[in-house]
Formats: sequence, structure tokens, C-alpha cells
Amino acid sequence: MRAIVIKEYGGPEVLKIEERPDPVLTADQVLIEVKAFGLNHAECYFRAGAWGEVAEITGIECAGVVRSDPSGQFRSGQTVVAIVGGLGRSLNGSYAELVLAPRSNVAAVETSLSWSALAAIPESYATAWTALIGVMDLREGQTLLVRGATSALGQAAVNIGRLAKAHVIATTRKDNRAPMLRELGAHEVHIEDKALAAPLREAHPAGIDAVLDIVGNTTILDSLVSLKRGGVACEVGLLGGGGPLSVEPVFQIPSGRRLTTFASALVTGTAEFPISEIPFQTIVDRVAKGAYKAAPAKVLAFEDIQEGHRLMEAGASLGKIVVEVRT
Repeated sequence: MRAIVIKEYGGPEVLKIEERPDPVLTADQVLIEVKAFGLNHAECYFRAGAWGEVAEITGIECAGVVRSDPSGQFRSGQTVVAIVGGLGRSLNGSYAELVLAPRSNVAAVETSLSWSALAAIPESYATAWTALIGVMDLREGQTLLVRGATSALGQAAVNIGRLAKAHVIATTRKDNRAPMLRELGAHEVHIEDKALAAPLREAHPAGIDAVLDIVGNTTILDSLVSLKRGGVACEVGLLGGGGPLSVEPVFQIPSGRRLTTFASALVTGTAEFPISEIPFQTIVDRVAKGAYKAAPAKVLAFEDIQEGHRLMEAGASLGKIVVEVRT
């Protein structure tokens, strides 16, 4: 099979297409013929060696068809999506014509969406749904702030929050992206700033109910300040950069506010966060009907993977970049 491999840690240029043996199926895995896969910032960290030693073939999600499943849970030819569960980190991932995915991290869907449209959905919507609904328990009428809303994950959160009848506030680094976020469904758009809590408090004196923070360590403490008593902030991304965060809880976390995280790559598919809790069929159906606006921002060929990583790192795509695998 053809696979995109990490030849050495570094920039996008280290990603090379090479021939690799077809993977050997084991009892707890599903062999998937990859039709398309979305790109994720985690894969940039894998490629750069920032998160230590990782699998030779990266990629944490895909859409495709089942080639084989020893358990019989999935039938041959069935359309599926697969996400995380060690893909790209401890297991060879989805940047290939074939991938072995843990059965716990595979979900079947029925859809007429194109492969590229389907591949734009899995990881972003799984993360946004679990964080907003499963972790933060977002309710109708609540106020939700999405920091980093122009990312694929941020756009998914805006879609989900709006359809859940929350009042959605979105942030972006650039003024010219505000119309896109309003068209997506955001009720308010603010320019991202490490001291955003002050203007938010002016607009919402009592504070807001929930923050989905995709920017990460550089903004999470400010996110907590924007909350009302009983509000919750959930960190799900590191668009602003990672690294240690030093916190003195008594002095830096306002009393009565809650801080949590959702690390999709580490927990999705476990007993605590089973993939069955993510309503993939409902999500895919909503995308097909236009209730969620999730079209890929850019669709590339397998051979254009380096360009895809450059666009992703530059933040130039304004949404999900998808790579089609043509065999």
C-alpha cells in the first residue's frame, strides 16, 4: 500500500509517500480502506517530534470502507469513520491507503455525502460534541463562548451550540473572518485577546455560562474570569501554543467557577468516553441537510500532503483540510 511516512522529525518536507506492506489484522482491530482523511494540528506536533516518539505513519482520523473485521461487528464494504485510539501516536495512522483502527474507535454511518465531505466531520465534531454536550452539559438558553472559532473544531462547536439553542459568542484573530462566523451562526464575534474577559463582562455583566477554549494555555485563565458563578471552561486545544501552565488556584481561578478539559486523543473510545456516546449518524445527517455547515475548506490529493501541512500551520485554511486517497 501507499503511505505517507515521517522520514525524520521536522517540517512538512519530512512527509514522504512510500510503499509499505499491507497491515496485518489482529482480533481487536478493523481493517479500513481509507477514502479520505482530515488534517489535524496534532499531526503537526507528531511530525515535528514535539510530543516524543510517534508512529511512522501519522493521521488520527479517516473515512472509508471496511475491508475486514474478525468480530463481525462491521461488515465488509460498510462505510465507517475512525478516530484517535492511538492512531498516529502508538499505532500507524490514517495517512495511508489502508489503516488498522481499534474497533472501539470505529463508527458506521450511512450517507450520500462525498468522501471528502464525510472526512471533514469525524474528529472535529466528535470532540466538539463530547466537550459541549458530554462534559459541559450545554443547555438551551445558555451563553457559550468559543475561543478559536475559525478552526475546524471551533466551527463545529459554533454549529452544535447554535442548533442547541445556546447564545454563541465566537472569537477570531482577524476582523475579516467575523462575517464568516456570523454566517455560520455566531450571535456575537469578538477579536481574540488574552484579556477578552473585560469586554465580555461589559456585554454580559453577570458573566457567561460556558467557554470552549481551543486557544489553550495562553487564554484559559482569562476564560475563567469571563464565567458567571457555576460556569465551566473546558480546554480542548492548544492553538496558542502548549507547554506547562503555572496556576495558583486560590488566586487565579475565580471562586465558584469550574475548569475542565477534554483530551480526545487520549480518552475517546475508552470505557469512560465510549464512541457510542457520539451520535455520528445524527451529525452526518445534519451536515447532509445543511443544519451543520461542515464542508471542507480545502480538498487536496494524496500527493499534496506537504502543502496541506503548510496551510494548516499557517492558519490559512479557515476550516478543515481534507486529503482524498485515490487508489
